[in-house]
Amino acid sequence: MTKTALVTGATAGIGGAFARRLAVEGYDLVLVARDEARLAAFSAELAERHGVTVVPLAADLSTVEGCERVEARLAVADSPVDMLVNNAGISLNTPFLRSTVEGEEQLLRLNIHAVMRLTLAALPGMVERRRGDIINVSSVAGFGTPMPGSTYSASKAWVTNFSQSIAESVRPTRVRVMALCPGYTRTEFHDRAGINMSKMPEWLWLSAEEVVRDGLRDLRRGKIVSVPDWKYKVAVFGLRHLPQGLVRTVSKDARGRI
Repeated sequence: MTKTALVTGATAGIGGAFARRLAVEGYDLVLVARDEARLAAFSAELAERHGVTVVPLAADLSTVEGCERVEARLAVADSPVDMLVNNAGISLNTPFLRSTVEGEEQLLRLNIHAVMRLTLAALPGMVERRRGDIINVSSVAGFGTPMPGSTYSASKAWVTNFSQSIAESVRPTRVRVMALCPGYTRTEFHDRAGINMSKMPEWLWLSAEEVVRDGLRDLRRGKIVSVPDWKYKVAVFGLRHLPQGLVRTVSKDARGRI
């Protein structure tokens, strides 16, 4: 039986890599993004290349209307979604003291509110069917010491904690929920936020394909939190266990924008 996956933020970066990988695995896809033209072109490309059904669903998940459009698809009982990938998210290139209420609220609506709403829309059907997967894309920025002036890192701490909590609550039903916590990943994410990453050492970067490969592997091994790549596993260990003064000194320039 063909499975269906719904991926948000699906036209680029980690979301695009999820869409490609899942199409290769034979999943039919529902792809969610804001740019309708780009979404339609990417959907057509995947359908032609991999012979799967790909439905584009244009929606801005930082709005109530956008969330409601995707929730309605997740609630269709006779065409269930077997995997939900909550990937859409933003960061801000503005320290909190110079930020705006509008900017911060948009970040929280997309990074937190949409993740909560779509998870809640998908989960009851999955629990009833006793199968289904939810991957919430978080970040290593959500671990350990809060990054100076960054609500992004705070939002990702929420995503990781939320995913762990929900995963434990549904474990007896065989539904899997996981937080995927990558480090610096080559995507459009930083450019869109206006964040200059030119001084970041090349060895720190991951590819979106690596992140997706490791994330799906960890999901299928039953992990609740996935941290791709050994160097970021070491980093997370340090964030959790090293003296917090040292962690703050090392991380002060990263600003949580991973």
